[in-house]
Amino acid sequence: MESFSQVLFLLVFTSACVMKAQGVLLSTHFYQELCPLAEEIVRQHIEAEIYHDPNVAAQLLRLHFHDCFVMGCDASVLLDDVDGILSEKNAVPNKNSLRGFEVIDRIKFALEIACPGIVSCADIVAIAARDSVVSRGGPSWEVFLGRKDSLKASFYEANRRIPSPNSTLETLIANFEDHGLDIVDLVSLSGAHTIGRSRCTSFKERLYNPPPFEAVWDVRHYGFFHLLRSICPEEGHDNDLVPLDLKTPRRFDNFYYLNLLRGHALLNSDSQLVTTDTEFVASDLVWQYAFDQRLFFEHFTNSMIKMGNIGVLSEVEGEVRHNCRYIN
Repeated sequence: MESFSQVLFLLVFTSACVMKAQGVLLSTHFYQELCPLAEEIVRQHIEAEIYHDPNVAAQLLRLHFHDCFVMGCDASVLLDDVDGILSEKNAVPNKNSLRGFEVIDRIKFALEIACPGIVSCADIVAIAARDSVVSRGGPSWEVFLGRKDSLKASFYEANRRIPSPNSTLETLIANFEDHGLDIVDLVSLSGAHTIGRSRCTSFKERLYNPPPFEAVWDVRHYGFFHLLRSICPEEGHDNDLVPLDLKTPRRFDNFYYLNLLRGHALLNSDSQLVTTDTEFVASDLVWQYAFDQRLFFEHFTNSMIKMGNIGVLSEVEGEVRHNCRYIN
């Protein structure tokens, strides 16, 4: 009887640590035997990198998002222009904006010394995103591993599939649905903007040619927009950076949602969650997260796991790159 109970526990435990994504089995213990220190190596590098530059956390979180939304979580975003590959790095949403590539390179180099040819670049990006959130005071979650790296990139898909900072709510919902993500995923993952910065060019249009619902600024908006105009003048300074959350820019918390309710959204796509939601589904979630950080953390971690399963490649479809910038 005792042995039966042990077997039953093992089966339940194993099922809880294994997930099927795109027909590929991912596991939280994928590297336990082949490279047992893989996650520890990533964690130590992330802590060191963020100690020297706290902005790295947001960069790596965004890198995971931009990877998964183009052909799936396959490290295609890391590929450089070479041998007929047109890099996604040069697509409009990424060029002069997406960062963190050198950090992934350094982590990969360390892992290739410890466990040559074992840990995929796609898994490194996923682990790094989790550890970056934790480093800024955010929640942790078990990362399901076993992804393979893409043999190609898609410049075209990167231009088409990554949401624009000027996207409408309708466009955002449709984009997320195309990736198998729902409204809860949209609103909770938008909370990643509680850390990080945006270039002036991404929101200047709102400052000098505001949409109709912002044309008449009340006192809440006036001070906020006046501050932004002082940082981002109408001419020039397009690449100057402004924190997405001016209150706690380096802390992963729920202040992003409080900012939305105050009318202090930096990007139009963020503002859309509360200003144009006629069915009050997105805005209701914003209210919930603004006053319940634990709920936000719970939904965010669930959505990160869900997003991390988009378009996962099997060993036949992909490979484990030796250098994240080039196919083997």
